[in-house]
Amino acid sequence: MSASAGKMGPSLTQEILSHLGLASKTAAWGTLGTLRTFLNFSVDKDAQRLLRAITGQGVDRSAIVDVLTNRSREQRQLISRAFQERTQQDLLKSLQAALSGNLERIVMALLQPTAQFDAQELRTALKASDSAVDVAIEILATRTPPQLQECLAVYKHDFQVEAVDDITSETNGILQDLLLALVKVRRTDLQGRESHSPGKGGRDSYSGIIDYNLAEQDVRALQRAEGPSTEETWVPLFTQRNPEHLIRVFEQYQRSTGQELEEAVQNRFHGDAQAALLGLASVIKNTPLYFADKLHQALQETEPNYQVLIRILISRCETDLLSIRAEFKKKFGKSLYSSLQDAVKGDCQSALLALCRAEDV
Repeated sequence: MSASAGKMGPSLTQEILSHLGLASKTAAWGTLGTLRTFLNFSVDKDAQRLLRAITGQGVDRSAIVDVLTNRSREQRQLISRAFQERTQQDLLKSLQAALSGNLERIVMALLQPTAQFDAQELRTALKASDSAVDVAIEILATRTPPQLQECLAVYKHDFQVEAVDDITSETNGILQDLLLALVKVRRTDLQGRESHSPGKGGRDSYSGIIDYNLAEQDVRALQRAEGPSTEETWVPLFTQRNPEHLIRVFEQYQRSTGQELEEAVQNRFHGDAQAALLGLASVIKNTPLYFADKLHQALQETEPNYQVLIRILISRCETDLLSIRAEFKKKFGKSLYSSLQDAVKGDCQSALLALCRAEDV
């Protein structure tokens, strides 16, 4: 479900290539991320530069930001190990002691392995009821099966409890069923099965053949679902059908009923269940747009929601942030880069702008 590049039609790809300042290099780069492996990488030079940045007369924040926002996550891990070998000190702890505030949070997130970062974000969200739905859907629905499997393993190791146990104890109702189903689906996806029927725990594989009859059956099932059968129909369908099929179901539902599926969700569900289903529908329909909406919302708050900005920019900068930038500019009429410039202040501005990378003209 997180293969966002696969969701993009040719028109959006062309738009990215024609409007993004760095798009002329995407063919050589090979992904739609903004941060790439640094070609002239010298792990010893980077480790030495970071050491100088924190041991001089004053902390050189610009040097720290320059190094960490211009290296891939794998390269940052190599720098951490080299720093440890050279100084007998932990780089993450050394930088944590030298920095503070949101810049410290950014640097900590950049230096953590992806799975550890996701595990901590998921744990924090599940223990804070006001963000559980938003963050849990984001992580469980947009990470690849291998990424999520590693995240769940780290979660168990770091917190001495399974994520499913925390989901069970901290959530209830349809939200709980939906999150548990997503965990189960992603674990099953990882096993490389060729196909699965709904109810067996895995998401259907996309065969490339459009099954119009099944789409019609699913639309009728969604229309009929009332009372207890509502949950029994919506949760399995949203978590077990493949995204390509679900997009057709969404379109056919609108043709048949005259309303978008999201309207039906708003009419039939409330609270956390409604928010979770709407979030999942957004991920299925257009993952980059889902993230663009979240970034825009985070920037519109009286005080920018730095936790959301940091999590999304860092987690997507090596995968599809160019696509997210294109969707942001297309929907809101203003670039993500300019929006960050206007809303974000202080030391962390340069770091977030470096991850965003460039203005969209």
